[in-house]
Amino acid sequence: MTKVSYMEQIGTPVPKAPDVVLASSSPSRRRLLANAGVPVTCEAAEIDEQGVKAALASEAADAAQVAETLAELKAQRIARRFPGALVIGADQMLECDGAWFDKPESMGQAKEQLQALSGRTHRLISSACVVRDVACLWHHGDHARLTMRPLSDDFIDAYLAVVGKRALESVGAYQLEGSGAQLFSRVQGDYFTILGLPLLPLLDFLRNHRVLLT
Repeated sequence: MTKVSYMEQIGTPVPKAPDVVLASSSPSRRRLLANAGVPVTCEAAEIDEQGVKAALASEAADAAQVAETLAELKAQRIARRFPGALVIGADQMLECDGAWFDKPESMGQAKEQLQALSGRTHRLISSACVVRDVACLWHHGDHARLTMRPLSDDFIDAYLAVVGKRALESVGAYQLEGSGAQLFSRVQGDYFTILGLPLLPLLDFLRNHRVLLT
């Protein structure tokens, strides 16, 4: 039997929830939203991330400002193609002792990143925003601190052999939700932030905009 709302019973049109678009090709963010029951279309935003980072670094911007800027630029780019939709932009920065890390482009770079982070504490900064048309409706940033235990080269090689190309999907070359948990001695911060999306505040926003039930 089809469930009919009270508003439909009395003849009042039920407002249609706006479409939701994720301006990202990140498998992790896509999985987080899908697992949370958010109906979402994914469209990768092509922007010059390295150029933006270089420009902001020259202005002495910090990692949080970079993540916020990139998240909004991605959302703005995709919002042009989806009028009226709620477009989610997100970005993550990894900072260790003042140095910024990018996603590794090869397994060799993945190994170098793990060697550089071994035995040290770093910050993961995740930023998300929602844009509709040209307006930024919402923004949220969060960070976590992760301490990696000292890793031998043999362990790094074995770890990368297990995770394979998935190591190239995230800055830092680790998958905390899987065998990457073995890399760390201490993790301080929100789990979803570490995976690249401040999910719980985003779900609150989507509930307030009728995308999810309250």
